[in-house]
Amino acid sequence: MPFPKQPGSFYHLSKVHDSHNLAFVCRAWGLRATDLNQGIVYGQVTDETVMHPALATRFDYDAVFGTVLNRFVVQAVAGTPLTVYGRGDQTRGMLNIKDTVRCIELALLNPARTGEYRVFNQFTESFSINEMAALVVSALGVENEIQHLTDPRVELEEHYYNAAHTKLVDLGLVPHLLDADTIARLAAIVRERRDHIDPSVMEPTIQWRATASPSALRESPASLPAILENVAGG
Repeated sequence: MPFPKQPGSFYHLSKVHDSHNLAFVCRAWGLRATDLNQGIVYGQVTDETVMHPALATRFDYDAVFGTVLNRFVVQAVAGTPLTVYGRGDQTRGMLNIKDTVRCIELALLNPARTGEYRVFNQFTESFSINEMAALVVSALGVENEIQHLTDPRVELEEHYYNAAHTKLVDLGLVPHLLDADTIARLAAIVRERRDHIDPSVMEPTIQWRATASPSALRESPASLPAILENVAGG
């Protein structure tokens, strides 16, 4: 792996800071820590949250906080094109929300040794963006166009990806894998709230190569507070 880590965003950079801090205190003070490097989480329910409507979790699908699979499912239900950034060969690790909870439980039940800093890759399978778009179209039987947009991010659109994710499986994780039934269940949740879909929030408005988002500059080209507010609020 490249060292130090090469974060792809300020959000990722904050996690890298955490990793370095954890590694240091384990080495210096004899603490023990498990660093869960989590992939993209999908799904909206767990066995516990379905017990009462008040336990329903968020379902973000916008271009800032929404996961790519959530966005594709919402676009498929809304009848709009599924928007892929760039060539779509970017590969990412994926994780069902049920497995997210289980991974944390397994890490707690099987703690690191005194002074040990360990890293678990917390995902169960990986897909390219193109593969995820094709899965959604196939699972839902829709004919939505798959539209390739100019990538607003600073990332390689084709890259080597071969991350290991065996340690949590060795501790007892039984993965819930992404299949047509899982996608159909997500789509059913979206259809119940179809009238609430706002297609405009799925369009990328933040260009990572720019010093400010286009909408902030239109509102007030010389106003730093407006720029910061726009970036923070998506």
